[in-house]
Amino acid sequence: MARKSLVAVVADDLLDRIVRGVIGIDEGLPSEAEIGEEHDVSRMTVREAMKTLQAQGVVRVESGKGSFVNPAAQWTSLDAVLRLAGADGTDLDVAEQLIQVRRMFETGAASLAATRRTEADLADLAGCLESMRHAHAGNDVSEFVTADLAFHNTILRASGNVFLGVLFEPLTRVMAERRTQTSRVVAIQEHAIHEHAGILAALSRGDAEASRRAMDSHMDQTQADIRTYINGTG
Repeated sequence: MARKSLVAVVADDLLDRIVRGVIGIDEGLPSEAEIGEEHDVSRMTVREAMKTLQAQGVVRVESGKGSFVNPAAQWTSLDAVLRLAGADGTDLDVAEQLIQVRRMFETGAASLAATRRTEADLADLAGCLESMRHAHAGNDVSEFVTADLAFHNTILRASGNVFLGVLFEPLTRVMAERRTQTSRVVAIQEHAIHEHAGILAALSRGDAEASRRAMDSHMDQTQADIRTYINGTG
């Protein structure tokens, strides 16, 4: 694993304090000198770390006063928001909120893709599904996750709406981390293969409503699997 830069280390530590409530909303952050001394880094490094948090919408700089924490509603970094959500609620809460967002994006994308997909798109989807089956048979979680994500990305592309892919990209990175956890469960892999096969069948028929329902079913199954196998609440 690549070592974090000093800038990333400082920014991550400050974000962690904000997420844990050590530094509250609208509270001021320590001075550059204090942060630099604590981490044994230069002021330039601290400034770059602060710029990182500013770019994420986490902090704001008020001229002559210092840096302050923004309300979470102003944060623009999905990773930062996820960390805050995980600190404020249970992992199940975070997972279910992610599924809600995915449902809004992906059911619509599937409906659009049904009438816009090409034969090449269908071939790519079939290839992804075959890779999932191969990975399942070989107990290769990494290959399974890669093929699973590729299947969904292909549908986004096949929808013909460029905004969907751009808006969904940050969520894809988060999903990759969580899929690695959930896909270790053999039953979850089996359910995912079944649901993906249903989606592909609906897309192959060019049936927009059936494709939407098939993706919706997949979201239902994903939510049920998380409750049953990951959080033990099903």
